[in-house]
Amino acid sequence: MTEKSTNPFSLEGQLGLITGGGTGIGFGIAQAYVAQGARVVITGRREELLVEAVAQLGPMADYRVHDVTQYDTTESLIESIEAQYGPLTSLVNNAGNQIRRAAEDFTEEEMQQVLDVHLVGAFSMSRHAARRMMERGYGNILYIASMASLFGIPYVSAYAAAKTAHLGLVRTLATEWSGRGVRINAIAPGWIVTEMSRTAFENNPERKAKVLGRTPMQQLGEPEDIGWTAAFLASPAAKFITGTCIPVDGGASIGF
Repeated sequence: MTEKSTNPFSLEGQLGLITGGGTGIGFGIAQAYVAQGARVVITGRREELLVEAVAQLGPMADYRVHDVTQYDTTESLIESIEAQYGPLTSLVNNAGNQIRRAAEDFTEEEMQQVLDVHLVGAFSMSRHAARRMMERGYGNILYIASMASLFGIPYVSAYAAAKTAHLGLVRTLATEWSGRGVRINAIAPGWIVTEMSRTAFENNPERKAKVLGRTPMQQLGEPEDIGWTAAFLASPAAKFITGTCIPVDGGASIGF
């Protein structure tokens, strides 16, 4: 497969695997992929959320219950998906977790718990997917980073460490794999409306005011904002883009 199309933004013929795709940003990415013509397989640990998401996404979507920290199952996951739907062309590393507390109160075990999901789990997914993509000379891998990759945010030391590491990993993998047809990029979302953020802001309106005060566009983003950016990066329109990170944050990372 080559990245040529009469519509360079189309994902028709592509197969996307989106970790953590049952809710929030992951679901927004899945929606955008399907809207652009791709088939998607979403993964997560809670089957009931995946079933509901696939029902909304329609016949071009399927799911697998999978934990990205179960590294010995990653290869068989991808094998089973390709056996059913054909070659995987796009991987989105979106699965995540979060622990908020003062850095001095973090335990080593909690730090490892966050790193295992965001960093090691994502790398495991990437290397198994990339091996197959490089054999075919085509594919793209996307990491969902964070504003915490770009500047300091208090009480999320483990998350910030993992998300900052994403950017170094993206650049390094791009130098190794892009010459063999696999593009690697990242998106750094700003404050996005999800169930988690909605609850946090309802319980702490002062925090929402502070967030909006740091965002030049004076609004929160939607999962679809990340979804459309991801779909662009997976499309032939982005065929010369690799090793970079695109902030999608209403301007929060530019400083003002």
